[in-house]
Amino acid sequence: MTAALQSPPRTEPAAKAPSRRKRPRTHPLRTVSPVSRAFVLAVMTLFAVYFLLPVWWLLVSATKGGGEVFSGNGFWFGEDFALVENVQTLFQAQGGIYARWLLNSLLYAVGGGIVSTILASMCGYALAKFSFPGREAVFGTVLAAVLLPAPVLAIPLYLVFSFTGTINTFWAVFIPSIVSPFGVYLSRIYAASSIPDALLEAGRMDGAGELRIFAMGVRLMAPAMVTIFLFQFVAIWTNFLLPSLMLADTSLQPVTVGLVGWRELQGYPIGYSTVVTGALVSVVPVVAMFLSLQSFWSKGLATGAVK
Repeated sequence: MTAALQSPPRTEPAAKAPSRRKRPRTHPLRTVSPVSRAFVLAVMTLFAVYFLLPVWWLLVSATKGGGEVFSGNGFWFGEDFALVENVQTLFQAQGGIYARWLLNSLLYAVGGGIVSTILASMCGYALAKFSFPGREAVFGTVLAAVLLPAPVLAIPLYLVFSFTGTINTFWAVFIPSIVSPFGVYLSRIYAASSIPDALLEAGRMDGAGELRIFAMGVRLMAPAMVTIFLFQFVAIWTNFLLPSLMLADTSLQPVTVGLVGWRELQGYPIGYSTVVTGALVSVVPVVAMFLSLQSFWSKGLATGAVK
């Protein structure tokens, strides 16, 4: 009875573990010494000047008259601003052949870029999502083609097209432009990481065909496809060796081959200012293509990262 009336033993509350204070995160740039930051800034500034200085010279030289291109300060404007007159002379020279060269370059670059992007995406998707004998051997061949320099294939391509009788035609430049081993490589890597296998299995269970399933996967591969198109567009636009080897007709030549032909005239009857202005105008479509696709490219990359 006495034991029952006794109060239960009092338990002492457990001591709380001392709370650890979280150290404030420091910004990564604050951990770098000022000397290192200054060195990196100096190197990046040097590279920026190296790449932008020729563009500035091209822009300034296109505003000068024929006698001022190689006289005076090459990196500053001349006495007269003759850009409008130079552009008019450019499109009137030799019966307006420069406009034809621009149109040829657009046909080669845009058409070849679109077709090569579609083919590369289909090939990369198949290599990433289908299992078949020799898949890795095919992918290894694609990697070897990426490492192969383009000038090595110039003479074999010329012999092939000469045998088929398509030399000095539109197809002699267009057909080699639709092949992009780098595009196939990038498509396979991106398709393997961005297109889930569950999506393919769900489409097959719903009765969708493989082409329909690929059309759904293309939406997830949009950033890679834009990247392939931009790389292929620039590569075709700036290509000189292949069209100069395949084409003898000036009406089929792109702007790169045409400008080099004008340059070889040594300033007569086409002046140096006309050639420089033509080089400046030929850069405009490339810059416009990058600026027009930049927002879509960034948006697609952000969307792929979230997914």
